[in-house]
Amino acid sequence: MDEQLSLQQAQKIVDEWINTIGVRYYNELTNTAVLMEEVGELSRLMARLYGEQSFKRPEDAANAPAQMADEMADVLFVLICLANQTGVDLTQALRENLRKKTQRDAQRHADNEKLKE
Repeated sequence: MDEQLSLQQAQKIVDEWINTIGVRYYNELTNTAVLMEEVGELSRLMARLYGEQSFKRPEDAANAPAQMADEMADVLFVLICLANQTGVDLTQALRENLRKKTQRDAQRHADNEKLKE
C-alpha cells in the first residue's frame, strides 16, 4: 500500500478486511465503545508527548511517535468501520462538513483575537 489512499478506497479495504479476516463487524454500539477506547489510548500518548504528564519509562518516550501513529490509525480504522456499518460515505461527509465550516466560520477565526498571538 505505497500509493495514496482515498477515503473511498479505505472504506472498501476495511470492509474487505472485516469480511475476510475479521469475520464480521462488531455491532455499532460495540464499535462506538471501541472507538472511545482507541481515542483514550491516543489521548494518553498526547498528554505525555505534548502535555504535562510524563512517561513511566524512558523507552516509552522513545517509542511514542510510532505508537501515536498506530493509535491514530486504530481510531481511523474503527471510525471507517462505523461509517461502513451506517452507510456513511466519508468522502462526501467530509466535503459537506468542510463546506459547512467554510460558510459558518468564514470570518470567525480571522476575527478571533486569541488566534492572533
